Amino acid sequence: MRNIFIIQKSITLKRRSFIRQTVLATGAVFTYPAISDLRSFTSGLEISLAQWSLHRALQSGRMDNLEFPSIARQKFDIGAVEYVNQFFGGKKMGFKEAAKDTNYLNELLKRSKDAGVVNHLIMVDDEGPLALPNDAQRLPAVENHKKWIDAAKYLGCKTVRVNLHGEGESAAKKTASIDSLGKLGSFAATMGINVVVENHGSDSSNGKWMADVMQKVNLSNVGTLPDFGNFCISHPWGQTQDPCSDMYDRYNGVKEMLPFAKGVSAKTYDFDEKGNQPKMDYGKLMDIVKSSGFKGYIGIEYEGFNDNEEEGIRKTKALLQRFL
Repeated sequence: MRNIFIIQKSITLKRRSFIRQTVLATGAVFTYPAISDLRSFTSGLEISLAQWSLHRALQSGRMDNLEFPSIARQKFDIGAVEYVNQFFGGKKMGFKEAAKDTNYLNELLKRSKDAGVVNHLIMVDDEGPLALPNDAQRLPAVENHKKWIDAAKYLGCKTVRVNLHGEGESAAKKTASIDSLGKLGSFAATMGINVVVENHGSDSSNGKWMADVMQKVNLSNVGTLPDFGNFCISHPWGQTQDPCSDMYDRYNGVKEMLPFAKGVSAKTYDFDEKGNQPKMDYGKLMDIVKSSGFKGYIGIEYEGFNDNEEEGIRKTKALLQRFL
């Protein structure tokens, strides 16, 4: 009987060991997809709303800059915003004066806090050419941009977007750009602010050119804002909605700019009936972003015509969520 008991105990222990190993192995098989899904939701990518998506409403006066934070939250359930400097001040004052008006900035800051919205970025246009080889015109432009870095700090933004515009030979423009970004980056570093460049026409729509500029500036707070749409070198602002005579490969361009990115601009034009972008492969673009290891905000920037601006924003958000 003792021998039979020992044999039965041995069989029971082996059976328990087998069951335990089987459960662990089976559990690994079943939990792997769940872990994979979890990672896709904790990838470190968040959606913001670029104010240019509503530029027609703002330019017509149907919307005021001060209303933008609450509109982002209430209409689109988006909790981070990217301002455009030219909409500051509204009808009350010029945008350049609004950048230094503490009463105006206080009201905008209050509105954003009330809406529970993060002030993420200010896009700066019309403050002079930072890539112009002519120092007599370029250096005042550098100074003009500094007030927006101050305004960004006041509003709690982490980033200011600038452009590298200017006439001249590509090499000379690169030298000028490196100097401008070095000066702005050093100024912004004292306030913990990033300075980023968007691909926005001419040489700035060339991914290799931009990457070389970033490498030579070599400041941790100076980087890029890759825009999915602005890779037309022959267009003054780079947009690719219309036919382009000198088009830079958008997928290579995004890939080349991402190592320096401190934000991404999810440009959209008109949608097809399936909610896709006929002019660009969004799945491929988002795969490039995710595989790069980029973490941060992806800003909705709708520029289509077939949908009104609000519907275009909603469609862009749905498109991004599909791949996030």
